Order: sequence, then structure tokens, then C-alpha cells
Amino acid sequence: MKTRIISIALASLVSGAALAAPATYVVDSTHTFPRFSYSHLGLSTQLSRFNQTTGTITLDREAKTGSVEVEIDMTSVDTGYGTFNEHIQGADFLDTANHPKATFKSTKVTFEGDAPVTIEGDLTIKGVTKPVTLKVTHFVAKPHPMLQKDAIGANASALISRSAFNAGKYAPNVGDEVSLDISLEAIRQ
Repeated sequence: MKTRIISIALASLVSGAALAAPATYVVDSTHTFPRFSYSHLGLSTQLSRFNQTTGTITLDREAKTGSVEVEIDMTSVDTGYGTFNEHIQGADFLDTANHPKATFKSTKVTFEGDAPVTIEGDLTIKGVTKPVTLKVTHFVAKPHPMLQKDAIGANASALISRSAFNAGKYAPNVGDEVSLDISLEAIRQ
């Protein structure tokens, strides 16, 4: 009887460990869009986005750990106006001829309960890497109703300085402070 109780206890521990294993999610590029906004000559706040983002997110909600690695195709910038898309890809701004990709790699994910609330990491734009903290404003984990797979969705935001990434042309007339707002969906592998 004692052996049976020990076996049941060990089986419970093993199955509990399996449930707490990290899960890896692949970014759904059709529903993930980093957006950025800035003051344009004090006249308006301009809003643009990037149309191609890839990456992976690893979460262990039980252990309250995670990691994020995202790559943004900077040539996919979408300002809503083709001529300005080309202009903003120039050397004074995104310099996509020499730096076609931007990356974000997390260094720390902080949880509140079983949901991430901040993601600290290194953002690289134009070959310049700076620490950035993303504030998670929305997070959900649930089965994707169409794909029949586990999925996560999140929104996060941060403020950065264009000039910190050697993209500060026309500042301060064109705002140096840029608001980042990321909407992300990812599907479990």
C-alpha cells in the first residue's frame, strides 16, 4: 500500500511538471502590428505601422517566466502614403538599405498573477541597441476558435527617443519622442 501511495504521488508530481512546462508560441504575422506615433510639427500626431513581424514567445505561466524574440521588417513600414514610406526608409530615419530589420529580445518578463505585465528587453534599430520596457496593457491566453490551437494575444506600449537610435532628423519640430504600441497574436507550436 505504501508503495502504491508513493507511486501515485510521483505520478502527480511528474504530470504537474508537464503542465508547468514552458509553451512556445509563433507570432501570427497576419495579426501582429507594431505601430508608432509622433508629433508632426506640432500640428498632428501621425500614426504608422509595420506590416511584417515574425518571432517567438515562450511562456511558463505557472513558473511566471517567459521570453520574447521579435523581428520587424523595417521595409514594411506603412505610413499610408507610398512616397513617405520611401522617405522614412532613408538614411536620416530608418536607413533600411543598411538596416532592414529591427529586433526586440527580452531580458526579463514580470508577471502579476499568471499574466505578464512588463517585458524588459533590448530594442535594436539601425544597429543601435537600447533597453526598453514594454508595458503590457492587455493579455489573454485561450484556444484559438478557428485554428483549434492554444493562442495568446497581447497589447503593449513604450516610449522611445528617435535620436537615441540615430533617427532624430528634424527634431524637435518633428517629435523626438515616439510612442510604440504593439498588438500581437501568437499560436502555440
